[in-house]
Amino acid sequence: MHISKRLLLALGAATLIMESVVIQPAFAADKISLFKVITAKDEIVIGISDDELAQIEGRNAGGIAKLLVARGSMSAWQYAVRKSATGDLEQAPLHKIGLIASDALRVEPYATPLKVLPIDETRK
Repeated sequence: MHISKRLLLALGAATLIMESVVIQPAFAADKISLFKVITAKDEIVIGISDDELAQIEGRNAGGIAKLLVARGSMSAWQYAVRKSATGDLEQAPLHKIGLIASDALRVEPYATPLKVLPIDETRK
């Protein structure tokens, strides 16, 4: 009976390890790419999920600019820096905004050393 307890603990530990490995790819799907949109008045940072970016030609800032010109407008999540509950700074979605092609002068990739939070689809 003593061996079966060890076997049960080993199986439980193996299951826990496997579960954490399997769950990680689900978080990778929530990866967000940040872009800076520059207008005559200001600059804003937007976030586009990898799923949405995969549907854009070129999957880069140029593709976003082409899409914006072709459609005339588009929706995106505006990102801003905030403090997390632990006090660390992070890039978080602020609210959904509309971009108008005539106002946007340039779209460029935006690099940040901060943690980028995924878009909460329930807030749409």
